[in-house]
This record gives sequence, C-alpha cells and structure tokens, in this order.
Amino acid sequence: MALTEFLRRSRDSGVTRTGIVNYDDEQIIAQGAPPYSGLSRRNKGWQVMNTAALAAVVVRPSTVAGLTLYNNNTAASEIALVVDTVKAFNLVTTAALSDWSVWACIHPTGMTAPTADITAIRSMSGLATAYGGGAIVDTGATVADNGWFPISQSPNVVHGVGITPGHALSIDMDGKFVIPPTAAISVQVVASITGLTFTHGFSWWEYALPMGGV
Repeated sequence: MALTEFLRRSRDSGVTRTGIVNYDDEQIIAQGAPPYSGLSRRNKGWQVMNTAALAAVVVRPSTVAGLTLYNNNTAASEIALVVDTVKAFNLVTTAALSDWSVWACIHPTGMTAPTADITAIRSMSGLATAYGGGAIVDTGATVADNGWFPISQSPNVVHGVGITPGHALSIDMDGKFVIPPTAAISVQVVASITGLTFTHGFSWWEYALPMGGV
C-alpha cells in the first residue's frame, strides 16, 4: 500500500511538518490527547439529568418520554447536539424482583419546541460558565412516536429485592446520535413490573456540524 506525504504548517509555531496518508487518503496519525479532551477544553460538552423520578412504563414506549433533549438552535447556525451518553438511575425499586431496559427515540427536524423545565445544564469541563447554548430539556414531555429502540446492553439490568435505590446506568453513544436544529432525542425506561421510578439524563457535545451530503 503506497503512502503519500503532505506538508502542514503548525498553528502555534508556524513550523512546517510532514503528515502521511495511505492509498485510500486515510490520514495516519498518532493520538496526542485522550478522546474528547479537545471538545471539553473548548467548553463544548454539557450534561443534564432530571431530579424528579418518573415511573417506568411496562409496555413499549409511545408518546410519553422520561426526558427529551431538543435542539433549539437555528438551521443557519448548523449547531448540532452530538450525543455522548444516555443515562438512567433507578431511584425507587420494589419488593419484587424485576428487570428494566433503556429505550431512545430520535425526533426528526420540524418538531415543535417542548417546555424548558430543566435549566440546570452543567459543563463537562472545569470552566465555571453558565450554559448559554440552544438546548431545551423537558421532563415527561408528550412527543411523537417516531420509533423507539432499546439502547441498553443485553442482558437487561436486574435489580435486587428491596425498596432502596437500584442501578445507575450510563450508556456510551460516542456520537452515534446527532441531533440537528429543531430535532430531538427522548429516553424512556421499560420495566417488567410497575412501581419502579427513574431519573434520566444526557451528555452531549455542541458545535457546528453540517448535516447530510458527503
């Protein structure tokens, strides 16, 4: 496989350096920092969780969401919400053995903005800045059933018998879900019995990302 060298100028020092791409124009690089640290240092990462627990559903989710993350940015801005993790915390269990799974639904562009009832959006960096982006977060929103799919790993989470808090689950999405302006993502927990309550959460990266095309 042939390798091709190319020249690039360092942004900081102005020194010209040599890079390498292979026959398929894939750049050959060595990672110099942990994944996502570049976005974190620019204060592009955010996270949120509802504090009031909601009851899990015992059927496939439909039009009621545990938590909804909506992109209220303008289309011209091209600001996307790139989902990093989806979270669920079993606050109240029951005296019966049961299991539960986490489901997500992507709502396409053109969705009406929900109510912003959670404003405690926290940065994923150490920069002490208030959130000023375009995300809207709504607990228990009524949403369109655009197709719900399980995202928690198999086997489903099983909690022990009791009434104390159960498992907390953080599911790595690694950018698989990208939410453009006027689109949204919802999360809901499906349990095998009634009586289980959950709080839900998201973390995401927020930056200009043109959608569609090549």
